[in-house]
Amino acid sequence: MRSGMLGLAELRERIESGELDTVLVAMTDMQGRLQGKRCAARFFLDEVLGHATEACDYLLAVDVEMNTVDGYRMSSWDTGYGDFVLRPDLSTLRLVPWWPGTALVLCDLEQVRPAGTPVTVSPRQILRAQLDRLAEHGLRAYVGTELEFLVFDDSYESAWNSGYRGLTPANQYNVDYSMLGTARIEPLLRRIRNEMSGAGMYVESAKGECNPGQHEIAFRYDEAMITCDNHSIYKTGAKEIAAQAGRSLTFMAKYNEREGNSCHIHLSLRSLDDEPVFAGDGPAGTSALMRHFLAGQLDCLREFTYLLAPNINSYKRFVPGSFAPTALAWGVDNRTCALRVVGSGPSLRMENRIPGGDVNPYLAVAASIAAGLHGIEHALPLEPEFHGNAYRSQRPRVPRTLREAAQLFGDSPVARHAFGDDVVDHYRNAAHVELDAFDAAVTDWERTRGFERL
Repeated sequence: MRSGMLGLAELRERIESGELDTVLVAMTDMQGRLQGKRCAARFFLDEVLGHATEACDYLLAVDVEMNTVDGYRMSSWDTGYGDFVLRPDLSTLRLVPWWPGTALVLCDLEQVRPAGTPVTVSPRQILRAQLDRLAEHGLRAYVGTELEFLVFDDSYESAWNSGYRGLTPANQYNVDYSMLGTARIEPLLRRIRNEMSGAGMYVESAKGECNPGQHEIAFRYDEAMITCDNHSIYKTGAKEIAAQAGRSLTFMAKYNEREGNSCHIHLSLRSLDDEPVFAGDGPAGTSALMRHFLAGQLDCLREFTYLLAPNINSYKRFVPGSFAPTALAWGVDNRTCALRVVGSGPSLRMENRIPGGDVNPYLAVAASIAAGLHGIEHALPLEPEFHGNAYRSQRPRVPRTLREAAQLFGDSPVARHAFGDDVVDHYRNAAHVELDAFDAAVTDWERTRGFERL
């Protein structure tokens, strides 16, 4: 067991000794955020462990600001906003080093009635359904996510009070790969690295990025569900550690007009016997299975982009020459393509460069697996590798707006086959909620442009 992860016997021992007094019982919502309860450790052992706990089902039917909104079948004023069950998954039980005396467990969601029925629209369940489909083909997915973030010297409270204007970035210039640049905020980066390691994650490295104050901490790949669980815990934990240090950081896709925060997703497949299956004697060292998998990505990318770029702001990243893709093409070690093939032999893998730092990892990985299965099941042929600058190509484009992506997702027969009508309708409604909120907002850009001059 990796350091920081807890077995049940060790949890009991630490609680009995007084070392642990709190257990965070958490789920992941539609936005990829952790929601849940801080339980007294003794209560967790006596009650939650055996009987689970409950939470209002509106947690999967609200907008980013936790407003109740219309259009959801599973949860509304008409249904009375009932509960669902949070069932702890003890394989996720771990220490939380940045909160002394605290452990955390992630939960799967079940209906109260009929008892034990999975909540199909929960992100964790959506990914599990695709992993089950993959297993029917004798395959397992391994995933790594590369999250970028911007660090500011301002606290979250002062950033809020200023309307997020005039913030001071932790670096004043481009520190991409700069050892000096990362040294400027190494106390914060080191603390995040070490405390994520103490929470059971395998940390690889930290590096500077291009936008002032922008950095990335990389973690070793793992099985898809484990990576997505760690991704969500890390994202929450990094914010909490920054707040404890009097700073703030953001994973939003595009904070300003400079480089956005990406979340490149690396994915490979293995057999159930743990043998790599992507490598072969075809173009770029690929197997026939990998070529079908890539062809499925290309065939589905426009229809599945909503699950990779779920917010209004997500689409501001897609600017030519920004290292965020605009063209749906695949290439070997070509960062201008949406799909980049990297590695060789057992390490051969696909990198999806569309997602930003705001992505829900469970939904994005589920989308990639569903697209790949579409390619495998239909034996789709892979078009030739793209060479050169994909930004200048005539290749099909990434959807330009959330409105376009939501329409494509809602109308997609492949999405409805892969995920089911309940999931597609639920998340299409989430997109419409965001669009309605944005359409009703008056922005700073409009005031600056029109207050005097129009």
